[in-house]
Amino acid sequence: MENKKPIKWILYTAALFLIVLLTGIICLSIGPTSISFRNIMEAFKTGKNSVNYDIIFDLRLPRIILGFAVGGSLSLAGVILQGMFKNPLVEPYTLGISGGGALGVCLGIVFKLTSLIGSFALPICGFLGSILVILLVYSLSVKKGILKIQGLLLTGVMISFISSSLIMLIMAVSNAANLQGIIFWTMGSLEQPHWILIKTMLFVSILGLFISYFFSINLNAFSLGEEEAHHLGIDTEKTKKILFVLSSLLTGVAVSVSGIIGFVGLAVPHFMRRVVGTDHRILLVSSFLAGAGFLIICDTIARTIIAPMELPVGVITGIVGGSLFVYFLSKKIS
Repeated sequence: MENKKPIKWILYTAALFLIVLLTGIICLSIGPTSISFRNIMEAFKTGKNSVNYDIIFDLRLPRIILGFAVGGSLSLAGVILQGMFKNPLVEPYTLGISGGGALGVCLGIVFKLTSLIGSFALPICGFLGSILVILLVYSLSVKKGILKIQGLLLTGVMISFISSSLIMLIMAVSNAANLQGIIFWTMGSLEQPHWILIKTMLFVSILGLFISYFFSINLNAFSLGEEEAHHLGIDTEKTKKILFVLSSLLTGVAVSVSGIIGFVGLAVPHFMRRVVGTDHRILLVSSFLAGAGFLIICDTIARTIIAPMELPVGVITGIVGGSLFVYFLSKKIS
């Protein structure tokens, strides 16, 4: 039976990759202006001398690529953190990383940094805010070189509450223009016009998946308990620190580029555990691909359901992801 697992995992991965690819192609055609598959292929061939080319390459394809990268990163971070903490309720935003990023963006909006350093100001502020929270949570949770898992979780939750309170304070004293910008950003969006940021997010997400796979056995051992993992020869302290930094960076970059998009890192790993099992050798890559496809679909719904107006993608992921999570939880209890 063990010998059949690699074949089964390859089939799962191939099927998920094909589903994500088909999802991306279908979502390219969906919008206020429908584009057939034939016209999509013609747009790729003819180049820039067509309306369809502009719609695909300037509007839809960047969002699909960013959705792939952000969805995969958040789902991957969720799998890693849930494996570390042995807690199914932990998600990428639990440790306060999103709160730090949001607070950084709020300050960037209030101080009008966009007019000073350009359109990259808000992503930079969000990333710096996330990094500061990562460093703060880490420094408060390490005692004598030992990273306390429960302390890490509690510290992250408290910092998240503090960040949320500071954001509400800023919103309370902000003018209408700043308030609108803050609210829109905190709801999440894949409308990112800069290819540099999109390519950076894609590179970070794939690199994160590659690095995480080297710790798949370690995560399997963590499911037995930290002490048992240590007895199996796992360097638990080194593993915890690397995985914390990796998941935090994946989340921080995602938040800085797309805002706060909830429930991807919580609901998708739960669903994939029911489909492929709990072995992280397949769970990591399958969750990455499923999270990517899920966010691409949610973004397509967000930009088309009340077209020509657009909903924040965080609204759709919250409704769909939350509903799926409650459904799977009720099934598990029953």
